[in-house]
Amino acid sequence: MSARSLDVVALELPQRFGDRRGAFAEIEGLLGSPALAGAELVLLPELILTGYVSPRGDADLRRFAEPLDGESARRLAELARQHGIALAGPLVEDSRGIFYNSLLVFDRDGRRVGHYRKRHPWFPERWASPGDLGTPVLDLLGVKVTVAICFDIHFLSEDAGEALDEADLLLFPTAWVDPRGEGDARAELLPALARRHRVAIVNANWGPSRPALGGQGGSRILDAQGRSIAVAPPGPGPSVVRAALRLAQDRRVS
Repeated sequence: MSARSLDVVALELPQRFGDRRGAFAEIEGLLGSPALAGAELVLLPELILTGYVSPRGDADLRRFAEPLDGESARRLAELARQHGIALAGPLVEDSRGIFYNSLLVFDRDGRRVGHYRKRHPWFPERWASPGDLGTPVLDLLGVKVTVAICFDIHFLSEDAGEALDEADLLLFPTAWVDPRGEGDARAELLPALARRHRVAIVNANWGPSRPALGGQGGSRILDAQGRSIAVAPPGPGPSVVRAALRLAQDRRVS
């Protein structure tokens, strides 16, 4: 198996609840910045285009729902094509009146090559149905890529162990917030998952944001041996977390 070096980016962004225009403007500005020049694959955080919970604590996102061929999906595809990158971004998906917390993956030509529905919505996500598409393994940029979203991680080895074992890279967008004083559970969960399945991980999380739900930050990239090789600095974002991963080579190392 030959090694493939992949230049990956996790974008850490603050929530802009209900402000898709502002979110897209910020993302587009970052994609065109020198900090992302030459990047091959960019991951956006979970539900970053709409926000996760309103300043009043309302977590029902059905008002923002769109079909797979709606405006948000078209704009993500255009950003991928315009900047010549593979791009994975969120969608509040409306599928004939059933709603999902979804992630769409586009190749460098703007073609949608992946569609994932979060299998385990978190407790406040009462608007979202459990994903019914399983866990894909995508051929993207010469590597095998799989996907999970936030709360899925607690069930991932059981639900999708075969997909993780087959994949070189896990895309893991989150709106992760641990209870105050309890540290960061990702610091143990993600390295253990990487080592168990010999899979590298890109985690794009929310940055700190006001006046809505505060993001925890801490976006990170791990190699297949569970080592954090890039982590977002503390403080307000946006942050660009970037690393070159040697994917297949890492998977062969015991």
